[in-house]
Amino acid sequence: MTEYKVPEGLLFYKEHEWVTVPPKAGGTVTVGVSDYAQAALTDIVYANIKIKPGDRIKLGQVIGELESVKSVSDLYSPVTGEVIEVNKALSDKPESINKDPYGSAWFFKAKPTNFDGDKANLMNSAKYKEYCSKL
Repeated sequence: MTEYKVPEGLLFYKEHEWVTVPPKAGGTVTVGVSDYAQAALTDIVYANIKIKPGDRIKLGQVIGELESVKSVSDLYSPVTGEVIEVNKALSDKPESINKDPYGSAWFFKAKPTNFDGDKANLMNSAKYKEYCSKL
């Protein structure tokens, strides 16, 4: 079994997106794709984030896609809320997702409208590791 990085303190969606926990109520979250997902895709050659600041998003909504030498995969929002910022650097350097999926290669930042409700659909790092081990 391959070992994937699954940092503590993040929450994970079933489609392999991660989300930070807001530091306080009304705070913003950052969203990206997991190490498991980037490894499964292999060499990512294109990142298309189809949302922009001000857009309203819903949990489970397709917000873009990643294309690798192997396949194309949809990206999903793990939260409901308003998009605050999109990482424009990914369009120029999509390969950064393979190198740093939990750091500089985040997808977007959002202000959740019901983070406590969204959490019911997210996994902590231990549950996500277990989930990935069964795939």
